[in-house]
Amino acid sequence: MKRTTLIIGILAIVAMFSGCKKFLDVTPKTSLSEEQLFTSEVGFQQALSGVYGQLASSKLYGDNLSMGFASALAQNYATIDPASSVQLQQTQLLNYASTEVVSYTDSIWSASYSAIAAANKIIANTEANRSVLSNNSYALLRGEALALRAFLHFDLLRMFGPEYTAGANLKAIPYKKDVNQNANPPATTAEVVKFALADLKEAESLLLPVDPIVTSDLRARRNKLNYYGVKALEARIMLYSGDNTGAAAAANVVISSGKYAFVTQAAAGAVSSGLTVRDRLYFNEQVFMIRVRDILPTVQRYFRFRGAASQTLTRSAANFSTLYETNNGGTSDFRFAFRLEQEGGVPFPSKFWQASSSTTPITDNLLDQYVPGIRLSEMYYILAETASTPAIGVSYLNTVRLNRGIGVLPNTITASTLKGEITKEYQKEFYAEGQLFFYYKRIKASRMQFGPAMAQSQYILPIPPSELQFNPNYAN
Repeated sequence: MKRTTLIIGILAIVAMFSGCKKFLDVTPKTSLSEEQLFTSEVGFQQALSGVYGQLASSKLYGDNLSMGFASALAQNYATIDPASSVQLQQTQLLNYASTEVVSYTDSIWSASYSAIAAANKIIANTEANRSVLSNNSYALLRGEALALRAFLHFDLLRMFGPEYTAGANLKAIPYKKDVNQNANPPATTAEVVKFALADLKEAESLLLPVDPIVTSDLRARRNKLNYYGVKALEARIMLYSGDNTGAAAAANVVISSGKYAFVTQAAAGAVSSGLTVRDRLYFNEQVFMIRVRDILPTVQRYFRFRGAASQTLTRSAANFSTLYETNNGGTSDFRFAFRLEQEGGVPFPSKFWQASSSTTPITDNLLDQYVPGIRLSEMYYILAETASTPAIGVSYLNTVRLNRGIGVLPNTITASTLKGEITKEYQKEFYAEGQLFFYYKRIKASRMQFGPAMAQSQYILPIPPSELQFNPNYAN
């Protein structure tokens, strides 16, 4: 009998842990059983690397939850052709009952819970096999695994759960803290937020004393859910739940750390040749990012000319001019000037264009093969949105604008105008990153840019049919 998507994901992980099966497809590869894997620090580290590898898969942040499905939901693309089978066409049309959308949501659901199950196994074994870990390794491994569990659950909530202010006490998604075959009852939206913040609180207490990113080794820790990534995620979740004071405090920890610097015009507009590589992702601004080693085929399929504009993911030149407000000083915006490229007579977003091969090792010159998880700019947007006055809010927004090559806004603007300007910044900053749809949902937007009028119910993706069919806990 077919099991729930959730159970399938968990069973897949359980199978990976059994006998001589591989735990996860990681580098270096391992064929250790669970019993062997968690008897050394190296084994724990391989297990954690495997979870990051799952995040990087096309089912999650290597595609669906970044440049692909989630961005198509937000109307980032306009390649709809009724006469042909266009990539993500039914998604762009918000046809949630379509085979296409159901396939994507089912994949995201099962892959997310599979990664959560793997994180849970690590969390459990940090206690069960505590004696094989040094104090620092225990704190780092357990802290990151807890943070990853919160990160994954929160994005599932943002996709499949109700908006917080209207649906705090409504059923949302299961919050899984163990590995078993049981179909867990869905937690309410408020409960998911509570559980995620509790995980982050423990992660924070574990990571702060030992995370190298706090004292020295910044670059190597950007692609881990490090201490500042935990604080940034905390800010994101608190803002979602209406805790403006807590969100601002957490965002301030990230900004005041001094660890992150805005991209310079020289780096953003560099000519990609030799060791001089254009920084299209604004690398030094990444609080948390995900390494996607095999990103190149996805980028070429989505954002390079394939003989017809309708076979790729982009918008018209006029749409990009509207997005970046070129009639109001936007031509100097780094995101417009240096991230749009012409190919085959079609403008393409080049944020994820690659300058290196999939086999290039991580070096100081490698600025691609990543997708953003949390950016520095988002912390400034959070401070702008939660500021006590519009004048204070616009000062935070202007910090980002100045570092994107565009002029400042007057500090006399109204609260309503500030809200609109923050929305414009989200639209520009998070194009093709998977964040924009969730922003529209949080602010209960009546319309997405370039999209149709939206009922609030359209911001809630249906729980996959396979889960509903075999998990009786969703029944009223």
